[in-house]
Amino acid sequence: MRSVTYSMNVSLDGYVVGPDGGFDWTTPDEDVFRFWIDEIREVGVHLLGRRLYETMLYWETADRDPSLDDSMLEWAALWKPLPKVVFSTTLSAVRGNARLASSSLAEEIERLRAEPGEGDIAIGGATLAAEAAASDLIDEYRAMVYPVLVGGGIPFFPRRERRVDLELVETRTFNSKVVYLRHRVTR
Repeated sequence: MRSVTYSMNVSLDGYVVGPDGGFDWTTPDEDVFRFWIDEIREVGVHLLGRRLYETMLYWETADRDPSLDDSMLEWAALWKPLPKVVFSTTLSAVRGNARLASSSLAEEIERLRAEPGEGDIAIGGATLAAEAAASDLIDEYRAMVYPVLVGGGIPFFPRRERRVDLELVETRTFNSKVVYLRHRVTR
């Protein structure tokens, strides 16, 4: 069965964006960016909330940007054809290889798990991931922890009173002192 993974950059105090909505502290160095390129190769479909979808729209046409280096062009070449499902109550249309979700998050994940296909079902966006976590749909949490305290904002982990037992399956420290933590949910 395809795994559901939740991967995002996160501050040491647990936020994906700061109190002002900014995430400029997550700019990856070459090693971290290369890691994200390798990780996206393992994804078969990406589920996104509206905010993350709108942030990632840049990559749908980034291959036309002459200022991009080879790594960024490689990311764009992987991201653009990747199937995406966007969860939004305000968008009426999406672009690229994306579609608007036609049912609930749980139903979409159930359908995607039942379909033949390769690669993980990745969830992007803390709000969408919180909904998946509340329904016990996440199989792995993958946090790229940046050495910064932002003091508030949107949390990486949902603020629900629910215990989830995890098993550490991978760690990696990058030259930039960013630390990758990959945990599998134990059931």
